[in-house]
Amino acid sequence: MPPSPHEDAAAIIQTLMSPAGRADPFPLYAAAHRLGPVLAVTDSVFLVVGYTAVNQVLRNPGFGLPDTAPSRTAAADDHTAGAALRLMERSILRTNPPDHGRMRSLISQVFTPRRVAALQPSVVAAVDTLLDRLAESGADGCTVDFMDRFAFQLPVTVICELLGVPTADRHQFRPLASALTAALELAGDTDGPADTAARELGTYFTPLISERRTAPGDDLVSALVAARDTDDGRLSDDELIANLILLLVAGFETTTDLLGNGLAILLDQPNLAPALRSGRVTTAGFIEEVLRYESPVQVTTRVARADGLVTEGVPVPYGSDVILLLGAANRDPARYPRPDRFDPARTGSKPLSFGAGPHICIGNNLARLEASLAFPRLLDRFPGISADPDRNPTRRDRLVLRGYQTLSIRVEAATPGPLARHATGES
Repeated sequence: MPPSPHEDAAAIIQTLMSPAGRADPFPLYAAAHRLGPVLAVTDSVFLVVGYTAVNQVLRNPGFGLPDTAPSRTAAADDHTAGAALRLMERSILRTNPPDHGRMRSLISQVFTPRRVAALQPSVVAAVDTLLDRLAESGADGCTVDFMDRFAFQLPVTVICELLGVPTADRHQFRPLASALTAALELAGDTDGPADTAARELGTYFTPLISERRTAPGDDLVSALVAARDTDDGRLSDDELIANLILLLVAGFETTTDLLGNGLAILLDQPNLAPALRSGRVTTAGFIEEVLRYESPVQVTTRVARADGLVTEGVPVPYGSDVILLLGAANRDPARYPRPDRFDPARTGSKPLSFGAGPHICIGNNLARLEASLAFPRLLDRFPGISADPDRNPTRRDRLVLRGYQTLSIRVEAATPGPLARHATGES
């Protein structure tokens, strides 16, 4: 007897959460697409894989996040288990209306497209500084870990400058973010290292907020503190801390993975770099295809919070858990011809990597800005960049956040190209 649709969907989820499934989820996505855009795992758990279906759920106000349990009211810096989960539940990442709209509108007042666009000179300067360091570290053919020396360093420099975090403090955030985001996995670690990271980050931001309240600067923390203090308490102190931590962590985690995933594709397909340099492939087209093909965020979840919900003809009862495979939606053959082929010339792509609807990632424009400035300058500066044949790249053992732990490269001919010379005023 063939397996029931429930058994097929349950097997896909189970395998996705295994080490092999996390390492290469794409064959499982293809199998899910053959079963349909919306799959019932049980009577109250649904797996959504089709592009149209995922997009509908993300935009439908009938689907939301789980309500915060009354027991989760302690501050994120307490010493009980669950601090990481409580931290996320106070941020725009995991809240429903009206709290989500209240917090997001206040953050949007200060995290504006104009503020992001104004960062371009700072991003260029940071890119060129990091490229100089890559050249020094990679002199004489020495191996350099791109993830450690560039992919992490660039976004953490940019988001910390935006927030007003001192340079001396930035080194500590990568291990804390890695520990905290483990709680986002489908079977996430919501205590232990994740809780410790939540408490340490809360402890870090509390005095920084106090400093900016008494001595404000031209940074996002100061702007948020001012907006919070003059807006009749629309943001509590706990919510302010939680959202600052979210902006910090989300501000570099996804961008780090975007940069690493993009370079890995360039190294694997050597014809791409010359096409990017010549303009035959646009930088914007390349970045959107990286986001589609190797989404930094592969999975998100929702809960059915209304009766009578139907997605692509499948009824989703009230209270059901909904697992949205963003990475599968981005490779839906009904939306993208030859979805497993990397094609930066695709038009009208619109990947769902940063979500959609009211919970779309508030920093998605910043991530795209950093990538759009980093890749052309990287390729211009290091035309001979290559993978280290003696050191295989290693991926992080994650399903939700997909990226590399290490990506060893050789930069070889490290000479300033025209883009770098232009930025420094050389001729």
